[in-house]
Amino acid sequence: MPNAAPAASPEVSIWRRLWRRRQLAIALLAIVGIAIHLLLRFGTGASPGSYNIPLWITLAIGGIPLILELLDKVIHLEFGADLLAGISIVASALLDEYLAGSIVVLMLSGGEALESFAVGRASAVLQALAKRLPSVAHRRSGSALEDVEVDSINVGDVIVILPHEVSPVDGIVIEGHSVMDESYLTGEPYMMSKTPGVSVMSGAINGDGALTIRAERQAIDSRYAKIMEVMRKSEEQRPRMRRLADQLGAFYTPLALIIAGIAWYLSGDATRFLAVIVVATPCPLLIAIPVAIIGSISLAAQMGVIVRQPAALEQIDRCRTVIFDKTGTLTYGEPRLYEQWNAPGSDPIETLALVASLERYSKHPLAAAIQKAADATVAAYEVSEASELPGQGMSGLVHGRQVRITSRKQLVQQQPNADLPPQQGGLECVILVDEQPAAVYFFRDAPRREGKRFIDHLGPRHQISKLMLVTGDRESEARFLAEQVGIAEVHFNQTPEQKLDLVRAETAANATIFVGDGINDAPSLTAATVGVAFGQNSDVTTEAAAVVVLDSSLETVDKLLHIGRRMRAIALESAVGGIALSMIGMLIAAAGWLPPVAGAISQEVIDVIVVLNALRAAFPPRELTDYDK
Repeated sequence: MPNAAPAASPEVSIWRRLWRRRQLAIALLAIVGIAIHLLLRFGTGASPGSYNIPLWITLAIGGIPLILELLDKVIHLEFGADLLAGISIVASALLDEYLAGSIVVLMLSGGEALESFAVGRASAVLQALAKRLPSVAHRRSGSALEDVEVDSINVGDVIVILPHEVSPVDGIVIEGHSVMDESYLTGEPYMMSKTPGVSVMSGAINGDGALTIRAERQAIDSRYAKIMEVMRKSEEQRPRMRRLADQLGAFYTPLALIIAGIAWYLSGDATRFLAVIVVATPCPLLIAIPVAIIGSISLAAQMGVIVRQPAALEQIDRCRTVIFDKTGTLTYGEPRLYEQWNAPGSDPIETLALVASLERYSKHPLAAAIQKAADATVAAYEVSEASELPGQGMSGLVHGRQVRITSRKQLVQQQPNADLPPQQGGLECVILVDEQPAAVYFFRDAPRREGKRFIDHLGPRHQISKLMLVTGDRESEARFLAEQVGIAEVHFNQTPEQKLDLVRAETAANATIFVGDGINDAPSLTAATVGVAFGQNSDVTTEAAAVVVLDSSLETVDKLLHIGRRMRAIALESAVGGIALSMIGMLIAAAGWLPPVAGAISQEVIDVIVVLNALRAAFPPRELTDYDK
């Protein structure tokens, strides 16, 4: 299977896998050692020299490596909460409390194993994506087909996709007619027609007809691989709130040592010091925060959101300014054909039939509008050729006529004296039939049905104090949309550079969310505190956006806001609640009512409780939106 560019080097990935396996092995060793100890001690009546051997082995194999790692941290002046674990293991060995020390080893290694389990659960969406793509492709060599590894496909190779197979790479159809299901990428629930000249995307499921394509990208550079890459990166990055846990541990560690020291001093009993430290050991507790973040990333993926930067989940609930791009965000990105101009002598019905037949093979936003206008009134013609190059419009051979769909600017460059109607607000396209101007179609992009209700609820429900519309469109189009959805501050005719300057200025004043469709918005997505890209365009998987909303829905943006708020609440609840429970346990141990072994068991119970609480973040609540859709 082809792999997207990894988020970390192979050596780092291998080291992480070995570390996780090692922690699981140590946890199993600790369980076995403790079980044998209890059996020998209470089942056979063996001497202490015999029944403590399994515990010595556990402490040696599991405890010594941990202590060496902690010593390295101390040398580098890193005093985290896991320092308490090392102190408790050393103290238990010195005070002959081997069982308590072994339980601490189990607690630490078991916590690491639990984190690995949580990461695995959070990676389920990524694993499902990975399983979708085939590992073998049918490459045509002359008149023969050979099965090759997808990794070995090069640009220009000719690949045959059989019926109901998954496309292994991005490419262009050169032979065959079929339909493909691309809904996993586009969010569109319908099948896309494929004919020579039309592009296909990796991961799309072929229909009943065989297709022959020419590979346009290697598997590692395909759009499918890019989605896998951003999902992998979102899980590999260390969450910023984990550093908050380290900061909590920085004050918690000396506080625990002070309480333990006072208990030892007042009682004169060193085991009280050990009991307090064992209860205070919070390493698995601190895992609860990243578990909450990873679980929220998993929940977001279930809702159709890829969180590329985990810190965005922490930051988004603090944002007080939202800046919207126009097309495809507050509008549907599906323009409606509202007016036609036809050249003298041109048949409007015939022209519409020719154009609509060709547009069946296009992903351009105007294609759907033309097809919708034509569906009920004109018949579909056979298309024998179709070509759509970026920035060049679309052309093809339809019903024996050469049809070209282009822009006013390109036509004027080629035919300066072309007779065209005055330009209007909104979008337009120029139709040429047999290289003669035949029609001009005018379009308007309708506001989203739920747009105003969504905008109106941001202030009272999410404490958003400033809303802005920033667009490159004309003033008339921008103000028309702003009035429809209820945004007072409008910036129109904005170039990408001007957008960037505006977003930087707003972000300097307040934390901002920029919502765009990914086209020409990359600088603004990067400059905002949280960049949210709508996923109906190929550019949204670039490095610019912190979050990608695959279904391009305002409702999903609202879900994202609630997931961020919920994640922060659960993470802090887990951390602060766990520390509070540990503090109660420390005071009980300091009073002499909780011996070291019982303290270790009670701390293990506390850690399991808070980690399980953090895992709640991965499960959807009853409702994730709070406005009337």
